[in-house]
Amino acid sequence: MEMKNIIETAEADGRFTKLLGVIREAGMEQTLAHEGPYTLFAPMDEAITGVSEAVFNEIMANRRNMTDILSYHVIAGKFVSNDLRVAESIKTLLGDHIDISEAGGAIQVNTATIVQPDIECSNGYIHVIDALLIPRAAEARTAKWI
Repeated sequence: MEMKNIIETAEADGRFTKLLGVIREAGMEQTLAHEGPYTLFAPMDEAITGVSEAVFNEIMANRRNMTDILSYHVIAGKFVSNDLRVAESIKTLLGDHIDISEAGGAIQVNTATIVQPDIECSNGYIHVIDALLIPRAAEARTAKWI
């Protein structure tokens, strides 16, 4: 059986409809479908629902915000959970770093927890997370709406 790419895998999973909507709106679908390898930290729909509507609307209102936030969820290269366990931080496509730590056997990515690691795709890996990652630069810009 042929392995699916990151986009196809996320579509088939069913837990990432909001994330896929943002990916399409930001014009990053082709990148995550063909190039790579990439590691995507994919927030489930519930994680995005947990963000206030004002914050989500602000993200969606501005293509740069969308692209920044999405780029902050992607790392160039294939990183499985064992690679993450030995890292303290990793540089994202945005150029900002995310902090990696471990708590009770679970891997933390900033304040999000990886709830399902190591979903292998033809062009990388998906790690399912329980919260949206907000880049530090965007956090400073968006503090007024959080």
